[in-house]
Amino acid sequence: MAKDKGKSKSIGAGTVPAAPVTYTTLAGIGEIEFVEKKSVFLGYAAHVESEEAALEIIRAKKKEMPDATHHVYGYTMKGGILARYSDDGEPQGTAGMPVLESIRQSGADDALVIVTRYFGGTLLGAGGLVRAYAHSAALALQAAGIVTYETYAVLGVSCSYSDYQRLSAMLPRFGAVVDDVAFADEVSVTFAVKEPVLPDLDAALREMSAGVLSAQRLGERFDYR
Repeated sequence: MAKDKGKSKSIGAGTVPAAPVTYTTLAGIGEIEFVEKKSVFLGYAAHVESEEAALEIIRAKKKEMPDATHHVYGYTMKGGILARYSDDGEPQGTAGMPVLESIRQSGADDALVIVTRYFGGTLLGAGGLVRAYAHSAALALQAAGIVTYETYAVLGVSCSYSDYQRLSAMLPRFGAVVDDVAFADEVSVTFAVKEPVLPDLDAALREMSAGVLSAQRLGERFDYR
């Protein structure tokens, strides 16, 4: 996800920040179990980068649990341009669409949710199925973790050891992600911060060092914190 662009330059006066861009997706894999009137719902949520990858996971889940009554799924990709769902034998509109709507409501893109059901012998009715599938999907999404990537500026500062002590105490105030610290005659620190904080960070850095220090912009990347 990381990508650096351009040559090093100061973040001081004259720098025009890039337009903010965000991307919300799932941080990892989420798996949950939900029981409703003896029916067991197994929710699975994961980040996927292609429709082929989503379909492969769905096939693997069906192979893993061939005795399940239903394997309902939904996925959305490319900013919602591509969206698919399946009721897998449940009454139309009671399963796959609630799963897909749960993904949409979470704001996550490039996301797949599968809800596998083992029938417990008691009919839930249309409303009960909608609630059970939507709830299972929401729990799985929550378990996977929803993160929003934003544009971070990658910066570098070289400073004295005494200034480094002040710098290391200052950076957390700006939500900085420290990538590397190299100790030599001076201390070289590489870190990343969100674009909107650059002017305030530069002002604080100059004030801290009586105008001596200024971060050099090394590039940019997508990241989250």
